[in-house]
Amino acid sequence: MANANILVVDDEQDLVESIRFHLERNRYKVLAAADGETAIDLAGRERPDLILLDIMLPRVNGRDVILALKNNAATKSIPIIMLTALTSESDVVLSLQLGADDYVTKPFSMDVLLARVAAVLRRRSATSDKEIVLKAGPIVVDRSRHVVELEGQPVPVTLTEFRLLEALVAARSRVLSRDQLMAKAMGPDIAVTDRTIDVHVTSLRRKLGRHRDLVETVRGVGYRFADIWQGEPIGC
Repeated sequence: MANANILVVDDEQDLVESIRFHLERNRYKVLAAADGETAIDLAGRERPDLILLDIMLPRVNGRDVILALKNNAATKSIPIIMLTALTSESDVVLSLQLGADDYVTKPFSMDVLLARVAAVLRRRSATSDKEIVLKAGPIVVDRSRHVVELEGQPVPVTLTEFRLLEALVAARSRVLSRDQLMAKAMGPDIAVTDRTIDVHVTSLRRKLGRHRDLVETVRGVGYRFADIWQGEPIGC
């Protein structure tokens, strides 16, 4: 997604400038913020295609930035990659649960960061380029508008959650392994753990409320969407 607009949020100025250099060399446009409050304001005004967000920020920390963005209709669909020196599983899981789409732990290679950026932007572009609506029971997945509706009401999902649900519904109750879901939701070249997919699925189930059991676990294999079809999904 050439010329995508990326907001880099980190209070380490040298790191920001290094990221800016590599992003601009790859034909991305770059905005920068050194604190969480400025990041929220910039995201609301500029609507970037992607946000690279540090957790440990002055004024407003990264996790509170995620919450603010995901609670704002204008910014809730912007994908977020966390940049973090916190490497424990609980720290990573919490960031994903709050709505981050991916994470990169510090220190990181710029090649790894660029690969993650490209993968997330490809997923966003692929979603927006499709003009297909999938329906299954009480759930509608509108690919053209990037909207999930449950019993006629919108469900606030992250880009990764959207792609996971899209893949599961399109599979029409076929079981998808964790590796298949990783490839469909996060890109084939991105290395993530099974736990990462499980966290996204758990968050998605929570948002489906009393319909959470529609996303079924197949032990030792992966996940599938319950066999409750009402008509044929389109374009699968």
